[in-house]
Amino acid sequence: MGLIVQKYGGTSVADLDRIQNVAKRVIRTYDQGNNVVVILSAMAGVTDTLIGLAAGVTEDPDKRELDVLLATGEQTTSALLAMMLKSMGYAAQSLLGHQAEVVTDCDFGNARIIEIGAKHMNELLEKRTILVVAGFQGADLKGNITTLGRGGSDTSAVAIAAALKADTCEIYTDVDGIYTADPNICHKARKLKEVSYDEMLNMASLGAKVLQIRSVGFAKKYNIPVHV
Repeated sequence: MGLIVQKYGGTSVADLDRIQNVAKRVIRTYDQGNNVVVILSAMAGVTDTLIGLAAGVTEDPDKRELDVLLATGEQTTSALLAMMLKSMGYAAQSLLGHQAEVVTDCDFGNARIIEIGAKHMNELLEKRTILVVAGFQGADLKGNITTLGRGGSDTSAVAIAAALKADTCEIYTDVDGIYTADPNICHKARKLKEVSYDEMLNMASLGAKVLQIRSVGFAKKYNIPVHV
């Protein structure tokens, strides 16, 4: 039996039908005898909508309160997937960033993960509970909700995989893998079967949007295999 961390981006959870597809994939992995931790983004477009709402209140929204607002996107998808898994007869529980003990610094809007307390998650996993964790968020040492910046759910996934000593971290996104260049721009781009951490770090630093650069750094530091 292994431990698999699966992260699903906004397009994968864009509506209830797609969330149901995610649930079926999670169940398939679980039924193979694995423990599963699922990291979710907000539904596609929701974060931008929330930013727009804040902009309607003030031109310069308070960064702390903006993080409280933005974190609700991932909270929604996590609760919905956990409900769906339970309705399908599986033990599941949603966890917000602070409930998963994702501790960050206090740089609101672009916080860095300091540590992740794995005790509570491991206790639930020992009971074969499927964990559904809200990505992109954590809490600072004073308990304030923080967010990790654009693409932060990738970082959540790889960091949690490292903390739990997972066998694999799977990133499900709206592209079918990592290419030598953006296939939407360069038609000669080739899909790569395998890429080293350092190569991926280079690509991310040069603007490749497949993985957030911090997530690649975590993967390299803790030697976590990442499947995109």
